[in-house]
Amino acid sequence: MISAKMIKQFFFMVLLLTASANVWAQSAEPDISPDRKQAIDSLALEKVRDLSKYITIIGDKKTRDVEANAAIERAVELFDADAQIDVSSLNTQKTKAYGVKDYLKRLKLLNYDQVNIEWFHIQYISDLVKQADGRYVGVITIYQRFEGKRKDGMKYVDTTKKDITVYVERKKTTIQGRTIGFWDVMLGDIRVTNTYK
Repeated sequence: MISAKMIKQFFFMVLLLTASANVWAQSAEPDISPDRKQAIDSLALEKVRDLSKYITIIGDKKTRDVEANAAIERAVELFDADAQIDVSSLNTQKTKAYGVKDYLKRLKLLNYDQVNIEWFHIQYISDLVKQADGRYVGVITIYQRFEGKRKDGMKYVDTTKKDITVYVERKKTTIQGRTIGFWDVMLGDIRVTNTYK
C-alpha cells in the first residue's frame, strides 16, 4: 500500500524535475529565427567577400609591405582559431593545408612579379545546420582564379573551386553593465574541391 508520505515524495520529485526542465529550457541556446537567419547568411557572405578583398591585396605585388601585413591581420580575425586553408596546383594531385596566418604569409611571398587573384560565384551550398554544441555550421562555395607572371615570361594560371566552412554561434558582450547576446559568424576551414585550367 502506498503511504501519504510516498505520494508527497513522488509529487515533490515531479515538481523538482519540472522546475529543472524549465530552468534548462530558459538557459538553452535559442534557435535562429528565419529573419535572423537571413541577416546571418548576409553577414557570412559579407565576411567571405571581405576575405576575397584581403587576399587580393595580400597577393598583389604592388601592395606595400605594411598594407599587406595589415590585411593579413584583418583576414585572420575572420577565422575560427583552428581553421586551415588548402593549397593546390595543376602540377600535383595533392592538396596541402596551412594555418590561416601561414597561408596568408606564403601568399604574400609568392615567387612571381605579378599576381592577380579573383573570387567569383560566391554562394551557399549547404544551409546552416544546428550541431550538438549549439553552434550552426554551413558551407559557402567560391571559385578562385589565380594568375601569376614572371618577368622572364613564365606564367601560371588556374581556377580552383573551394568550400568554406561557416560557423555561427551565440556569444555575449557587456555594454554599459548590461549583458547582451548576439549571433557571431566565423569562417572555418577552406577546402579545395577541384583545380583546373
